[in-house]
Amino acid sequence: MTDFIFSFSKIPLAMAMICLDDFEAYAERSLPLAVWDFYAGGADDCESRDRNLLAFKRIQLRPRVLRDVSAVDMRTTIQGTEISFPVGIAPTGIPSMAWPDGEISSAKAADAMKTCYIASTYATCSAEEIAAASSGCCWFQLYIFKRREVTEQLIQRVKNLKYKALVVTVDVPYTGKRRKDMLNNFKLPAHLELKNFEIFKKDKACRGNFHLYNDVLDPSVNWKDIQWLRSLTDLPIILKGILTKEDAELAARHGVQGIIVSNHGGRQLDGVQATIEVLSEIVEAVRGRVEVYVDGGIRRGTDVLKALALGAKCVFIGRPVIWGLAYKGEEGVKSVLQILKAELHTAMALSGYKTVSEIDRTLVQFAKL
Repeated sequence: MTDFIFSFSKIPLAMAMICLDDFEAYAERSLPLAVWDFYAGGADDCESRDRNLLAFKRIQLRPRVLRDVSAVDMRTTIQGTEISFPVGIAPTGIPSMAWPDGEISSAKAADAMKTCYIASTYATCSAEEIAAASSGCCWFQLYIFKRREVTEQLIQRVKNLKYKALVVTVDVPYTGKRRKDMLNNFKLPAHLELKNFEIFKKDKACRGNFHLYNDVLDPSVNWKDIQWLRSLTDLPIILKGILTKEDAELAARHGVQGIIVSNHGGRQLDGVQATIEVLSEIVEAVRGRVEVYVDGGIRRGTDVLKALALGAKCVFIGRPVIWGLAYKGEEGVKSVLQILKAELHTAMALSGYKTVSEIDRTLVQFAKL
């Protein structure tokens, strides 16, 4: 595949952006096909990717009335830090294919909206550059590498910066089979560089366009390594990629501070349940010992509300942030977050809830198929 030719103004910005679907449509038309396929694609038949979206439609709201919703407060806290509303930005690989300095633009948008940004290891801006752009709630997403000293060095760098938590992705011992990436022979564009991977330049086996995951990630990672990570840092450790109550219980027993219920946007193992379908069993399994968050398929304020009702402390969005970047960089991401915030405000008010802490399981029911 030839290097991508970027044009961030192919389509006029005159179209009305009313909901997140509008940003998706814009991004699909404006991004190079191979880039769009990379972001949009899922593993194998994309069943899990699509199920994330469809599962929300099976959940119905049970609104209450006459409850005085003249003042709705969407603030909440995650890992001890207050955010203005319970929607954060998930770690997404290589956002700079959608907008130059995509990570910095996203971090600034999260700051402006007073919410959480999770910086990806697979970033084209360094951990230091992203930290300098963020003055608020910024977490760092981490993989465990075959070369453990790389992981240790990243943790040390993060400790010396302003990051408030480590988000350890645990569902990628190997990369899922993503057909579109294979068809496009996807490689990192030559004009971009993974800044947190500079140490691999000295490794002869990893020179050039090494495989973005399989050549460097350690498939032998196990629960003992969570103890090892805890020995390296006093930052909260959050595990991203938990999908079962059994693993949620193990996570709590190993002393982590948070879980992100995630199936990697349907990009890893196809045929798994949607994240919203397993959320409540994981919340029940940990019994308040760790904070539980969720990502996958969140496209509107009512989706956020449903996730909160099923026990999530906060939700995280991935692809919609890419769409916002493709539209207008930092301003586009802010617009995406503003729309979700406004929709959540309306959904809470119309459901009879004034604060996030009031939302509980009685708000939702699963529709019969």
